[in-house]
Amino acid sequence: MDFVELKADLREEKGKELNKKLRFKGLVPGIVYRKGEETVSLKIDAKSLAKALHTDAGENVIIKLFVEGDKKKKERIVVIKEIQRDPVKDALVHVDLNEISLTETLKVKVPIIPKGEPIGVKQEGGVLQHVMWEIEVECLPTNIPDKIEIDVTNLKMGDTIIVKNIAPAEGVKVLGDPESIVFSVEHVKTIEETVAAPVEGESTEPELIREKKEKEEEETEEAPAKEEKKEEKK
Repeated sequence: MDFVELKADLREEKGKELNKKLRFKGLVPGIVYRKGEETVSLKIDAKSLAKALHTDAGENVIIKLFVEGDKKKKERIVVIKEIQRDPVKDALVHVDLNEISLTETLKVKVPIIPKGEPIGVKQEGGVLQHVMWEIEVECLPTNIPDKIEIDVTNLKMGDTIIVKNIAPAEGVKVLGDPESIVFSVEHVKTIEETVAAPVEGESTEPELIREKKEKEEEETEEAPAKEEKKEEKK
């Protein structure tokens, strides 16, 4: 995996209002964490950070961070810990980075991609179910895969691929429940029945509310008629 270089400046400004001013100037406030060391507050050019995140590695990108004004370290190897985005504009709001060692393993999640067209789909009219979209792996930073491709060509109707069937690249350990289903080929009817079937213990309250509402409407409609009969008797 290649490194992405990124420049940043030390950040003395802290607090919501000051961070808003930074964002207005096109800067993203951030923090670097390192176990056993004090955190380092940064401000990073938003466009440069966005560019660093738009590689094949996605948020698993390894960043060579150059920090202007840092007397301890001017260069740090970091990975993304957490990214905060504006829910409306999707703009970067804050970024947390973890400083790492290239000789120590770490755990990350990588996407799972199917490769090929299953026999059960092509010849038997089934549907490929993509159950697990990403999986956690443990490896050295330089061995982090961009994705894990799984050949589904030989899957027939009713066949499944589970976690323990995944053969990762050398130096990569797949984590998680080994019996969890990753892919399966199912009958279309089976899928429709699964979607249509009510969940066990599902509340029928909406139906009851509708029945109650209909009853109230009937009573409201009957009320004027009762009033008219009373008037006739008088």
